[in-house]
Amino acid sequence: MMKKKLMRVIVALIALMVCAVIGCVIAGCCGIPMWIGAVVMMAVGVAMSFVRLPNGLRAGVYVEVWTRQVVEHYTHAMEGTFLDGVPDFSQYAENDVIHLSDVSGDPSVLVDNTTYPLEVENMEDGDVAVKLSKFETKATQVTDDELQAIAYDKMALVKSRHGDKMSEAILDKAIHAFAPVENTAETPVLLTTGATDEEGRKKLTRIDVISLRRKLDKLGVPKKGRRLVLCSDHIADLLECDQKFQGQYHDYTTGVIAKMYGFDIYEAAVCPLFDATTKKKKSFGAVGTANDFEASVFFYVPRMFKCKGKTKMYYSKAENDPLMKRNLISFTTRFVALPQKKEKAVGAIVSAKA
Repeated sequence: MMKKKLMRVIVALIALMVCAVIGCVIAGCCGIPMWIGAVVMMAVGVAMSFVRLPNGLRAGVYVEVWTRQVVEHYTHAMEGTFLDGVPDFSQYAENDVIHLSDVSGDPSVLVDNTTYPLEVENMEDGDVAVKLSKFETKATQVTDDELQAIAYDKMALVKSRHGDKMSEAILDKAIHAFAPVENTAETPVLLTTGATDEEGRKKLTRIDVISLRRKLDKLGVPKKGRRLVLCSDHIADLLECDQKFQGQYHDYTTGVIAKMYGFDIYEAAVCPLFDATTKKKKSFGAVGTANDFEASVFFYVPRMFKCKGKTKMYYSKAENDPLMKRNLISFTTRFVALPQKKEKAVGAIVSAKA
């Protein structure tokens, strides 16, 4: 206790000295005696020390500041990931719901037409309401003693931890949502064809990537904007057998690794699980079985969207906890990432079981 009081006195004296120096400089510039400037600035410094700050700020937990910084942190943590460049519809979200226009069909394009008048095509609009997913963090305990001793360091630590965990959960959910539900004519799910590893899984090869490209070419998916997000297994496969990919992988400084056969290549820490036999996607968060493997996911960027909703901080003060004398802090945020229309221009490559 004596050390804390001594430190406060020292800090106060240093602050007064700084005020005095600033006052002398200002007075000298204005042609006023320096001692007057020093006295005035010291008086201002003393007066400011008695100004009462908002309770939250004085306690080291200012809810609006914390909420904004957590949002900034998890937004920054998602930069350089496979969500970069995906159309952002956040401005259209209302009450954590976004309304999309479902337009059936695409307009026909005529080349060198000589027949007039042109035929008229109808495209029926439909409203699709999408509810934003809710992401919550479990409460973190911050005691009064911690806030008194290292208020701003603790604030940064809690902010970064909550922001990191929310960004991880958002990315996991997004790549799962972008992946096709199952193998169809318009949503190809291909199996790997490489050598068998020690787990009985066939490895990914460049031939498999070329096969996916060929499927997309036949489906008429535009070449610009093709993105392939590789799972950890497939990254390792290419690092083992493809020297060119290995060099590109070790050189990258942003989220995109390389350009491979027309695909922008990204990676994700957690990719969706697929049944290697049925080629069907498992539900989000499902526990894998011996027949399930993570898939690399393809999507056409312009046909996806992401939407960020509100973030809210939940905070209980230590003064309301007489037994533990602790502050409890947690956050809830809303976010969704999905294909804009019906499931099209998406695909996957799943490890085949030997």
